[in-house]
Amino acid sequence: MYKVHCMNRISQAGIDQLFGTFAPAQGLEDAEAVMVRSANMHDEVLPKDLLAIARAGAGVNNIPIDRCTKNGIVVFNTPGANANGVKEMVIAGMLLASRDILGSAAWVQEHADDEDVAKAAEKAKAQFGGVEIAGKTLGVIGLGAIGAMVANAGRSLGMHVLGYDPYLSVKYAWSLDRHVHAVRNMGDIFAEADFITIHVPANDKTRRMIGRDQIAQMKRGVVVLNFARDVLVDESAMADALKSGHVSRYVTDFANPLTTHMPNAIVTSHLGASTVEAEDNCAAMAISELREYLLSGNITNSVNFGDVDLGPIETDERIVVLHSNVPNMIGQFSQILSDAKLNIENMANKRRGEVATTLLETSGTWDDEVIKRIAKLDGVFRARMIPGR
Repeated sequence: MYKVHCMNRISQAGIDQLFGTFAPAQGLEDAEAVMVRSANMHDEVLPKDLLAIARAGAGVNNIPIDRCTKNGIVVFNTPGANANGVKEMVIAGMLLASRDILGSAAWVQEHADDEDVAKAAEKAKAQFGGVEIAGKTLGVIGLGAIGAMVANAGRSLGMHVLGYDPYLSVKYAWSLDRHVHAVRNMGDIFAEADFITIHVPANDKTRRMIGRDQIAQMKRGVVVLNFARDVLVDESAMADALKSGHVSRYVTDFANPLTTHMPNAIVTSHLGASTVEAEDNCAAMAISELREYLLSGNITNSVNFGDVDLGPIETDERIVVLHSNVPNMIGQFSQILSDAKLNIENMANKRRGEVATTLLETSGTWDDEVIKRIAKLDGVFRARMIPGR
């Protein structure tokens, strides 16, 4: 039975599923698989027997992806599992930014002991006035699982919605409300949107994608919402824009020494996916991904190896090989199997950039030396055998 280590708390429903199939590891050093949410793994020593890491969430910037790939560790995430929870936080953020709900609630608390608080509130309410979001323009940058839901929610609330995503998938394109207007240039969103919300992964290309130049293109009084990753925004530039009034509100789910002191910022404590439903969904999806990979070699939602699915194992064994995407790898695997008088009954191969995954189903008398020979080939990161029928 494979041993799994949880680096963060996961929902009880997830615990029940996980350890109904796998055994708990004593610690990371003892693990063959890891479940993680936000724990930083960059400085961790990854054990040689570690086969997979499942991130119960979408972002994986807390995981050393390149090191995992070189060590033959498949990293999974759970796109879409927490999308509704984040979508609802974005809608809440827009409402908090357009109506001074927080200021009004704080005023009531300050005057809680006033016997005439109701009368005083009637006089004070004018200072907390705001605007409605219906009829305003919402710009959505990134139309994946979360962005598409936010765009559709904006339409349901009577907003004009512009969406930008140069890598929009067919799946999410079909899910979009037909009235969401896709633009080819982010500049169109900056020029027209009253509210701008960001839903892209954090990587070298997107880091500080909202900086001084981009903010300068935005309408004066714009509201910017960031429930994706703090590094997507140049927060020094955002602080200056808030001080000048060019940006009226910055709503972010990422508290840090800079955001917590920004004027006119609404900062929450990373609540985007903190719902019972989102935590259950993320845990269930992550566990399903681990189960499929560990028990059959099939890969779904990996961020470093391509998705590949050979279905249930129907032969004596299945060989899983993670390797460089270079010529003649499959030829070398076939030769080793032929030398061992093992017949290939079924095969699947999927590349992802410079790496690839090969699944081989064989029949015949098995010899452990076969896996050792494949594992020693130049360009192979990891090879393992899974018993079949």
